[in-house]
Amino acid sequence: MLSWPTHLSLQNYGWILRRFRDHFRMKSTFARGLFGATLLVVCCTVFVAFGQRSPVVESKPNKRPRLVVLIVVDQFRYDYLTRFGDLFTSRGIGRLMRDGANWTEANYDHIPTYTAPGHATFMTGAWPSETGIVGNDWFDPDAGKKVTSVTDDATLMLGGRPDQKGKSPRRLLCSTVGDELRLTDNDRSKVIGISAKDRSAILPAGRHANAAYWFNTDNGNMVSSNYYFSEVPRWVANFNSSRMVDKWFGARWDRLLPSEDEYLKRAGKDDVPWENLDKSSKDTNAFPHVITGGASAPSRAFYRALDYTPFSNDLLVAFAKEAITNERLGADDDTDLLSVSFSANDYIGHRFGPYSQEAMDISLRVDRQIGSLLDFIDARVGLANTIVVFSADHGVSPVPEQAALMNLPARRPSKDELLKLVQDGLRARYARKDRPADDYLRTFGSEAGLINNNFYLNRTALARDGIDLDECENVVGEAAMRMPGVSRYFTRAQLEKSPPPMSDAVARRVHHGFNPKRSGDVIIVLEPYNILFTLPDDPTDSRLTTTHGSGYSYDTHVPLIIMGKGFAAGNYAQAASPADIAASLANALNIQSPSCSVGRILTEGFVQTNGRRPRPAR
Repeated sequence: MLSWPTHLSLQNYGWILRRFRDHFRMKSTFARGLFGATLLVVCCTVFVAFGQRSPVVESKPNKRPRLVVLIVVDQFRYDYLTRFGDLFTSRGIGRLMRDGANWTEANYDHIPTYTAPGHATFMTGAWPSETGIVGNDWFDPDAGKKVTSVTDDATLMLGGRPDQKGKSPRRLLCSTVGDELRLTDNDRSKVIGISAKDRSAILPAGRHANAAYWFNTDNGNMVSSNYYFSEVPRWVANFNSSRMVDKWFGARWDRLLPSEDEYLKRAGKDDVPWENLDKSSKDTNAFPHVITGGASAPSRAFYRALDYTPFSNDLLVAFAKEAITNERLGADDDTDLLSVSFSANDYIGHRFGPYSQEAMDISLRVDRQIGSLLDFIDARVGLANTIVVFSADHGVSPVPEQAALMNLPARRPSKDELLKLVQDGLRARYARKDRPADDYLRTFGSEAGLINNNFYLNRTALARDGIDLDECENVVGEAAMRMPGVSRYFTRAQLEKSPPPMSDAVARRVHHGFNPKRSGDVIIVLEPYNILFTLPDDPTDSRLTTTHGSGYSYDTHVPLIIMGKGFAAGNYAQAASPADIAASLANALNIQSPSCSVGRILTEGFVQTNGRRPRPAR
């Protein structure tokens, strides 16, 4: 009798054929006929079982990579890869473009496109509607004041001024990839976030991170919070004691390339009228930039000025190397996660704009800085044992005055003028002798209730005067529409009732950015190339030349590159988003996706089970 294997595979089909071959040698007519029939059945079965099987993502081995590194360059538009890519080195961003899976159509799908919402999205895979990070700051109706994305008055800063309040991720409502890693392996993984900005260090690392460190412009230290530990590790104290930061006092930032010709070709003239820096910046419109902040010695003014230079990124690279060494990141089989966010590019882009020689130069320099960090990781951990993710938290708008000269419909409408139009509209609709209707917009301290293009209504005053909330929302929206540059508005009632159609990209992005407990009651959308002009909160800060926050491509389109084992190098034109990073990493690491993750797994960029790499887009 023939015995049969219990599991059919290609090897078992071969076994079946060999057994029939042995019986065939009996030269029995019946056996020969049975063998031929069986051969036909087997061939057809193999064709059906294997020829029609869809490729699937490669099953993950038990051994995870030793290190995951998220590299964020704040305000790095996607087109910087195409405008400057041929000037990048083979070690930095150039290496990522060459050896990584590169999604060329990665866009944020939320509004506003600010630093905190973007950094919250990377490792949660979720929109502000889920993460609760609806802006860099917002009005907290319960507390009656403005809060930042990382405000936590229950903590103290470590390394800052005595009794200075700390920061934490407590306002983040979702878990991150790092949180899930530490849940999976009982806290053996280490998760650390580093940036010049507090929010950029804290939010990607998550609520259960080991540490987050950021630059304190009060004293030039890398600081943290007692949310993580009671005192900073000794290596951090030693780093601060070295006063590396002070060596850049009086440093001269000049162009990286030896000739200005390449800058003129790609970015235009250096000293242009639309940059128009105000005197408080203590800076000049053109190269070279001498870094003192107007101070005579290292001080707060100098440390704040340092943020607007590539030397700030150099400080982060040096600190990240110390973290890798002293925390022994990637030293064992429990996957560690390091997030490094370079903030200087954002400060420089705000001051000079995306088509400036300064923006070009900092883009070239951050390529070299990333190259130095990757070389260090390769030497200590091995890039073969590392997954590297590269992206940005948002893009940036052209400077409106420059865009207007190019016949683009650019304006710089005033926040104060918009508030006046809305207040006048409310009075025109509701004011009477016994009801002046001058408090229907909520105030927070001395500030009127407009932030992140969100109007906050005073529900107590509306209830007092018997005003219908839904109607009042529409009155505010219609009044705002009288402002040149305002395109649309959305009301709380509208956003809470039902999601917008997927085909309406602007409405969808507003909906993804709306959190019922933290967002305002009326959200306005500006036309392309329009930015709402407002003075900085701190009167000693210089005003912004340009900004970001919209749902238009110059703000939403960012790089998304993943390099490492299991990812196939090449360009992929499929639509993607930074929200897809978390689910893709969770899949690669074989861990639970973060709690609120809505992104997809970027399967087209994974190596497939048949050993073939997927065909990238050309």
